[in-house]
Amino acid sequence: VQLQASGGGLVQAGGSLSLSCAASGRTFSNYDMGWFRQAPGKEREFVAALTRSGPNTYYAGSLKGRFTISRDNAKNTVYLQMNGLKPEDTAVYYCAAAGGVYPASDIYTARRYDYWGPGTLVTVSS
Repeated sequence: VQLQASGGGLVQAGGSLSLSCAASGRTFSNYDMGWFRQAPGKEREFVAALTRSGPNTYYAGSLKGRFTISRDNAKNTVYLQMNGLKPEDTAVYYCAAAGGVYPASDIYTARRYDYWGPGTLVTVSS
């Protein structure tokens, strides 16, 4: 699966951004999709994920209520709507795809994901 994220940019605190991640190369609906982010000097962290069936959604606890993940299988695209952005949300945001079968708890874990896009930078100014 090839993944390409877009939609990043500069936004003021309190603003919103919508990220998109377009997938190609394999059957998109066969994959759980996730968003991760990495701020300067920090480790990559889980943001949100959405399963291939259901779908079920998962969020980092601190982000639930502000971020919303969704997918459109017809467009082979996963989205991340980010509202009420804060300066601490500044990071490179990556989308990722996970195939196969694995424990549900692993959906929060970067190593579970098989394919990664190159990331899109989100900068939130105070």
